Amino acid sequence: MKEINEPFQKQAVEEYERKRYRGLDQRIVDAREQSILKKFLEQITKKKGLTLDLPCGYGRFSKLLREQGLKPVNCDISFHMVKRACEKSGLIASSDIAAVVANAKQGLPFKDCVFQVVFSLRFFHHLHEKQARTFILNEFSRVSKDWVVLSFYQANLLHKIQRQLRRKVKKSSAHIKMLFAEEFAEEIEQAGLKPIRIISLFKGLHSQHIALLKKKSTL
Repeated sequence: MKEINEPFQKQAVEEYERKRYRGLDQRIVDAREQSILKKFLEQITKKKGLTLDLPCGYGRFSKLLREQGLKPVNCDISFHMVKRACEKSGLIASSDIAAVVANAKQGLPFKDCVFQVVFSLRFFHHLHEKQARTFILNEFSRVSKDWVVLSFYQANLLHKIQRQLRRKVKKSSAHIKMLFAEEFAEEIEQAGLKPIRIISLFKGLHSQHIALLKKKSTL
């Protein structure tokens, strides 16, 4: 079994949760994400079932998923992220299958069509190579019965300039992959997914988009 490189230990998870969405701009982003996702989930969750939350992080969306009657399976490369997400889901002492530590880039350890929804926020834009994105999309399609909800960054000059300035000020080495709309459409098409709705976080100002996708085989 390949060793999983775990970037977040317990202390790092606690610090990340405490600081990540503390600033006013990030609180606004979080509220907007939650609002869009709630609309999507209300539309698609008439049938309650298992939801793969990958990467689950510290469980930022656990409450939202549970409020929609879904059973989140928390999955992340970090054991301590998964553990924290389970605590926020109220499942830490539950007998539900709720936690899996896995590196998605090596494949998902789940059977085909096991999840009602595959839910993936703030992951896709870290995949810089088309081959990696294609692999992940096919894995999402494989393990989903019906739906995939994911975020991606669409090419936006204003946001690109803003991020470049932020990296200079904060000396950050973080880079994200921005796709043209045509690229994203082609890649989800190849994975057997059809876009039902795509919403921009803040049109013209922010590159992040949240997409509601459905498996073509269930249309």
